[in-house]
Amino acid sequence: MQSATLTRSGPGTIRLARLRAVPAGTWAKLAFAAMCLLALIGYFAYPTYPTYDSFYALLWGRDVLHLHLPDFRVYRGPTEHPLAIAFGALCSIFGQGGARLVVLGSIASFVAVVSGTYRLGRLCFGPVVGLAAALLVLSRFFVESLASQGYLDISYIALIVWAVVLEVERPRRGAPVLALLAAAGLLRPDAWVLSGLYWLWCSWRADNRTRVLYLAIAAIGPLVWCGVDAIVTGNPLYSLKATAGLAQELERTQGLGSVIASMWTFGERIDKVPVLIGALAGIPLAVWLVPRRAAAPLAALLGLLAVFVAEGAAGASVIDRYFLGAATILLLFCAVSIGGWSMLRPGSLARRTWMLGAAALVAYGTFSAATTLNLTTLRRTLANHEEFHKGLAVALADPAVKGRLARCPLLSLPNNKLIPDARWILGSTGQHDIVARSQARADVGKGSHTLENRIRRGSIAVYPLGTAVFVDAIVDVGDDPRDQVPLKGFRLIYTSRYMAVYSNC
Repeated sequence: MQSATLTRSGPGTIRLARLRAVPAGTWAKLAFAAMCLLALIGYFAYPTYPTYDSFYALLWGRDVLHLHLPDFRVYRGPTEHPLAIAFGALCSIFGQGGARLVVLGSIASFVAVVSGTYRLGRLCFGPVVGLAAALLVLSRFFVESLASQGYLDISYIALIVWAVVLEVERPRRGAPVLALLAAAGLLRPDAWVLSGLYWLWCSWRADNRTRVLYLAIAAIGPLVWCGVDAIVTGNPLYSLKATAGLAQELERTQGLGSVIASMWTFGERIDKVPVLIGALAGIPLAVWLVPRRAAAPLAALLGLLAVFVAEGAAGASVIDRYFLGAATILLLFCAVSIGGWSMLRPGSLARRTWMLGAAALVAYGTFSAATTLNLTTLRRTLANHEEFHKGLAVALADPAVKGRLARCPLLSLPNNKLIPDARWILGSTGQHDIVARSQARADVGKGSHTLENRIRRGSIAVYPLGTAVFVDAIVDVGDDPRDQVPLKGFRLIYTSRYMAVYSNC
């Protein structure tokens, strides 16, 4: 009888085999749980507060909760966003803690973007591409910084990404996708166009009853938005006109050529050059390998790019945050360049060649990040955001300041940037007792001294100090330095590291 030799596998080999046997979905759930835990740790480690637009949504939500009509005609007020106002109303129930809840909502939205991007990559191109896409989103510190400051743009992106996910799962899915796009359309009008395009796509093979139902869902965004504007201002198109006017005032408008050129500039700022190169290579590779599965994300990308260009050319603001949707989809196609080799036959020359190219791209991206990334600056930005808000809160809570405010309820600030913070801290449901000295100076240039006289007759004046003077979240580039000089007759009643308060009453 021929002898036989049995070879026992080592413990390491057995453990590795068991790990490989775990389904990709299980790993995804574990990674999602870990990401949620890390997000919560970051939320408590860096207690930041909402940014300008989100603070106004919180304030307007509080007005609604107290059965007051919000006033959208504030000095350099942001565009109103109905869904953000509704969320602000919910958060304002929790008092001063509502501001932090707005930030938590934005961080939760970022987690949804990461998980949605993974899901989209996995559905379209496999788990390796999905993982690469999720890691790319996680490594965009620009987006993470926005999420930690409560920017509503993150929630908009999450809704768009998951709408594409639902469509990929079941083409022409209809109502669920339109519902997500409608919610996105209550945060940014860009989604109105996407809703319209998707309605055309679904209506192509639908019966008349279904077409009408889909049209009703697609119309939710513009109808609710115009309805809110009509109720509050009497003009259903107020937001569209006011946004265009403010964009011109702040010099955020560009011509068609400049808008197109800004796509690369903003893409480089958000995604970085190695990712853009990977995305430009990944698009044709995805279309070549799996054209049907690449169709939905590619259509979303083209739609977002077209809306960005059209809005900019029409006179709307052209800023980097409005490019976030397209930048996120570009990350998916960069992930194709990094992990698309997994769709090829194992051991093939094409697969090995692709893996080498992907490794070179990852090495380039890693080197670029190592030589340009400055986490200290990011941490300082988040810390400043917290310290300046708390510094203003401490200043306004000082007994001397509170006593003067009781006698002279008019509070002036250098510009519009800190007005929503002060309104939230003071619990004011109106805004006419908190004004900007830059507005008074602008009114004087137009021949009106009304606001200037109100400030001089008796008021409290807040002045940022030290590093706060140079922070974009507090001081505008176009501010007049004279608005930082205490007015004649005003005496110092409070000072700290970040704020000084003067009064003439």
